[in-house]
Amino acid sequence: MTVSLVDVSTYLPGEPIGAEYYANFAGADELREHLMFRAPRFRHHVAEDETAVDMVERAAAGIVERHGHDTIADVDILITHTQMPDMPFYGGGGGMAHRLGMKPRTVIDLHNGGCAAFILGLQLARTLILAGEGRTALIALAQNAAGQIFDQPLTRQKAQSCVPGDGAAVGLVALSDESPVLDVECRTYGEYAGDMTIAVEPFRKWWQPGPGEGCIGFTEAKITKVLARGNRQVPEVAFAVCDRLGIKSTELDLLVTNQPNRVFLRNWRDALELPKERHRDTFDECGNLFAVGIPMNLDRAISDGQLGHGDTVLMAAFAHAGDFAAAAAVRWGGRTA
Repeated sequence: MTVSLVDVSTYLPGEPIGAEYYANFAGADELREHLMFRAPRFRHHVAEDETAVDMVERAAAGIVERHGHDTIADVDILITHTQMPDMPFYGGGGGMAHRLGMKPRTVIDLHNGGCAAFILGLQLARTLILAGEGRTALIALAQNAAGQIFDQPLTRQKAQSCVPGDGAAVGLVALSDESPVLDVECRTYGEYAGDMTIAVEPFRKWWQPGPGEGCIGFTEAKITKVLARGNRQVPEVAFAVCDRLGIKSTELDLLVTNQPNRVFLRNWRDALELPKERHRDTFDECGNLFAVGIPMNLDRAISDGQLGHGDTVLMAAFAHAGDFAAAAAVRWGGRTA
């Protein structure tokens, strides 16, 4: 039996926001000139009253248009990841299923996948389908932290705030040989799980009331560690998949990764010895989309013909401060609907 990534569809909220937006708010920050925080030309922000469920519904429109609403309604497995759940106590799977008119047998909300959540969702969907839990799965992702966390009045003065962007994506997975998932590699690095932190001044736990706004607790030392881990982990999982498939990285037709910044993008394609034209990114159009980065770039590559029938695409990413990394290869069969 073969499981395929049949299609992807994406959504960007609102009008593009230019780099000058954050430049106008920039305050004193010792990390201002760090390569990690060089601003993209544009990014998008979730609207104030826009929920993660709203974003996923809008991202699913392309799947509905090409495959019909019955395809979505009949999905057996729903796998979701939301950067900032609309409610802190539960994920968005139930609300998304209801909004999309689905009655799935299985709903799973992922949190540990981070920027690699699309690949983790693909692995989980593939495993469940091959185990007989259903014939179709929908992976639904929402990145909504840019307009909610990073655009807070004090936080947006920090260097880190100019990089993230918001967006959503869905991927349709099915028991089919249409666009086969050739292999997946997922690795957890639990020793790094506590290295991504929320910083608030004065200190308090994230759920406690009080003054100050939360942001990511970046320091020069932490950034150095994250750079080293990301530079190592993404090529490692990518090469693991290539080795099992018996192909060289230079033979890949397309590389799609998460896109934290231009430094990682350059280092990853250099490590895999691929030219820039075979490594798709939308960093200057969308910024760091976290988990949505991979499906967004994949959708763009499919739509403009960069990824064609029979091409092999490798997806690879690492998450948070390096506690998870994953890669997957798909032989693309084309959009038939």
